[in-house]
Amino acid sequence: MTPTGYKALDSELKHLKTEERPAIIKAIAEAREHGDLSENAEYHSAKEKQSFIEGRIKELEGMISLAEVIDPAKLSGAIKFGATIKLVDEDTEEEKTYQIVGEAEAAIEKGLLNIKSPLARALIGKEEGDSVEVRTPGGTKDYEVLEVKYV
Repeated sequence: MTPTGYKALDSELKHLKTEERPAIIKAIAEAREHGDLSENAEYHSAKEKQSFIEGRIKELEGMISLAEVIDPAKLSGAIKFGATIKLVDEDTEEEKTYQIVGEAEAAIEKGLLNIKSPLARALIGKEEGDSVEVRTPGGTKDYEVLEVKYV
């Protein structure tokens, strides 16, 4: 994963541990004070939220412990993990810019392309000026690589 992705996961983990977890523990304690737990909707809702938070903490800790952080600024050459690529759709002439990132930080709406996606797999190893044919669930798309940079 990129340093930016690592920082985002680490920040979320710290937020969950230092703010969300103590707040939900307090909410559960307050709900307990209201008496009969079997019919206490606040208690059951708080317990559900606690379960979600604890699950997310474990998931984040696992991802962070296994993460291999790669700084794209130290890379160059053909397209590989961390590359920021400017493409043009050969049919519509629409230009798009993506950065190839790890699964945990991928967000296509932000231009962060999952390395396991069909487009990223087709781009790996290509260089500026190359044409790429990508088979997607919606059909085949052709792109030209306009620019490759590592930032």
